[in-house]
Amino acid sequence: MSDPRPEHGGRLNQAARQWGLPPADWLDLSTGINPRGYPVPAIPARVWQRLPEEDDGLEDIARAWLCLPDRAGCLPVAGSQAALQSLPLLRAPGRVGVPAPGYREHAAAWHRAGHRVIPLTAEQVPAALPDLDALVWIHPNNPTGAGLDTDTLLRWHRALAKRDGLLVVDEAFIEASPFASLAPALGAPGLVVLRSLGKFFGLAGLRAGLMAGPPALCRALAEKLGPWALSHPARHVMATALADTAWQDATRRRLRADRQRLDALLRDHGLNPQGDSDLFAWCPTPQATAFHERLARRAVLTRLWDTPAGLRLGLPRDQAGWRRLHEALGFD
Repeated sequence: MSDPRPEHGGRLNQAARQWGLPPADWLDLSTGINPRGYPVPAIPARVWQRLPEEDDGLEDIARAWLCLPDRAGCLPVAGSQAALQSLPLLRAPGRVGVPAPGYREHAAAWHRAGHRVIPLTAEQVPAALPDLDALVWIHPNNPTGAGLDTDTLLRWHRALAKRDGLLVVDEAFIEASPFASLAPALGAPGLVVLRSLGKFFGLAGLRAGLMAGPPALCRALAEKLGPWALSHPARHVMATALADTAWQDATRRRLRADRQRLDALLRDHGLNPQGDSDLFAWCPTPQATAFHERLARRAVLTRLWDTPAGLRLGLPRDQAGWRRLHEALGFD
């Protein structure tokens, strides 16, 4: 029997059944996705009617957006999920460190591929590095929003690279954080960065992302995924969104203000918001389950974690959503 799939936020239909409230009645704050995502323009008919082509200019746009050096490879993929679950298949089974807590698909993917998965905190990583064949790090972390300085991550990479080890840095939330991407440092063996259009751009349903790293590894993953792994409409929208730097700059400012507003609201109701992602707040509390259920009874969905006990809350989309969250937090 295969292992059960990890739990995720965004399971709105499941919550509706569990709490007996129609899906349309819910305020879903469980995903950490930008609720006011990129305004996708009309897609030309030719994009729907033709197979995608790799020389459509998307890679050049993505490379410029990531500030990639010439020596690094870049592969558009169907969401960073496609890369993270296929990468473990390209390496011989070994010992792989993953962040604890962290996005559980990483551990699941490496475990399914026959690797031994070692959960680690940031403080535990330096001592563990000599015994690891690979390390996955989420930067900033999901669900805690915690980040590290670039020098620390590159130091970890150098320690792994001495033994042909691999460091995979998942930067799904980095666009809405104060941390620097490792993308400009790519090109050296054993360093990979994953990016996603699902979070900051609010295009989770598009299933579009990027893997950047050693060219040979990018080619190997492309062969593993096969032709047309990313749809033509997804490539078209990705190119448009990555090139729209004015929208990106304005969105970063708006998200910063919204996160500050969320923190103030949560503190007013006895929670202690933490983390440096402007897309969500992490609230560690022994009463996480009670808060989660209190909000669910008012049709407000949050992401509940049991180890460590805490809630992750995303941003409301509009004033009506902010009012609903305020009222639900104050409800006894």
